Amino acid sequence: MPTSLRRAVSTRLLYFFILGDVLGAGVYVLIGSVAAASGGAVWLPLAIALGLATLTAGSYAELATKYPRAGGSAHYATLAFGPAAGSLVGFCMLAAGVVSVGALARAFAGEYLQALVSAPTAAVIVVFLVALALLNIRGIKESLRANVAASLIELGGLLLIIGLGAWLLVRGDADPGRLTEVGTAERGAVPAVLAGTVLAFYSFVGFETSVNLAEEVRDPRRSYPTALFGALLTAGAVYVLVGVVASAAVPTDELARSSGPLLEVVRRAGGVPERLFSVIALVAVANGALLTGIMASRLAYGMARDGLLPAVLTRLLPGRRTPWVAVVATSGVSLVLALTGEVAALAETLVLLLLVVFAAVNCSVLLQRRHPVDTDHFRVPTVVPWLGLASCLYLFTRIDAAVWARGLILVGLGVLLAVVNAARAARGSGPNSPDGQGDRRGRDNGGRGAGGAGRARGSEGAAGQREAR
Repeated sequence: MPTSLRRAVSTRLLYFFILGDVLGAGVYVLIGSVAAASGGAVWLPLAIALGLATLTAGSYAELATKYPRAGGSAHYATLAFGPAAGSLVGFCMLAAGVVSVGALARAFAGEYLQALVSAPTAAVIVVFLVALALLNIRGIKESLRANVAASLIELGGLLLIIGLGAWLLVRGDADPGRLTEVGTAERGAVPAVLAGTVLAFYSFVGFETSVNLAEEVRDPRRSYPTALFGALLTAGAVYVLVGVVASAAVPTDELARSSGPLLEVVRRAGGVPERLFSVIALVAVANGALLTGIMASRLAYGMARDGLLPAVLTRLLPGRRTPWVAVVATSGVSLVLALTGEVAALAETLVLLLLVVFAAVNCSVLLQRRHPVDTDHFRVPTVVPWLGLASCLYLFTRIDAAVWARGLILVGLGVLLAVVNAARAARGSGPNSPDGQGDRRGRDNGGRGAGGAGRARGSEGAAGQREAR
């Protein structure tokens, strides 16, 4: 039976994976919220948010190339803080992913689809999630090829908005003066920009899911940083340009009131069917659900292999070598959430859960600097993870009390899992015990806790790359 994932992901496929995940469905409604918070200069909070996201992305790039394993954030926290922290971080990431897929499934069955065809919501959700699970089980390469096409459609829709906005500017039907309007009636310039930056930061989350594919990337050291920063910069440039044209084309108060702000640009420009954006939105939703589902299944697989979740989740499909049990399990939970209608309340806690993960990852970079590995890897300046941690702590202060109340319930479940795993380790049957999963911290750091076994584990990635080549 195969015991490692197939290295089938190229730099190009990884780039489109990250780009498609960042360019999620949220951007189609985000611009109006940012305008309401910051004023007409929508582009400014978007640019600042890009900088904040890039800080934490730098930490991910270092850890993903240093430890290219499917566990991602949970694995990094386990190495830095032990299995209890790994359980908590992994659970937060996994909960965010599963809830996100459920929310996107319900969104797919919502008004965008109903504008095109009438279908029962429950039936659409079931068919949608089953189809995504089958594509995920089919293989990572097939899933990412579908993502390339979907990402191009998402990107094409945003580029269409940029083109229509530019046309409005050329023909004199837009007001460039709004691009320098900072502040609202309720907030001064600086508080308004900061409030808008918090909202804009939400649009950049998604890049963190890509670390769970590091074990399936052919050459993580070279491919991952290139794909990650390239995709973030591409998404950031598109967002800023969309913010510029939307702000110039549509009055700020009208943009802020609209639930479909980009559709306002289409209406003012004319010449493009409004139904087109229903199709584009559906593609964006489906693509986001596919990519998040891939992340959740790989994370569950990685955590199970580290002994943090039941071992059955590590089973791979012979031949395809995809984690089919993890795919079925995560898709099943997402299906339950989508059908029960509780996703809306949980979805608001996604950012809080991810900020817990981001803070842990930035801390992990700093702590793991004390434990070098033999293999070459990407490295960011020390100031980057410090600034990334500071940005997370700041954004924590901007989370509403109601969101904290809901989010702490999920975090509490993660803490309970961490306590259980810590107790198992203390009894000699946990992920760090000799008769359990072994000293994974030692093995994954070049053998500093397990001698030759660690060195053998450290060479596993290189052997996989040679096999792929």
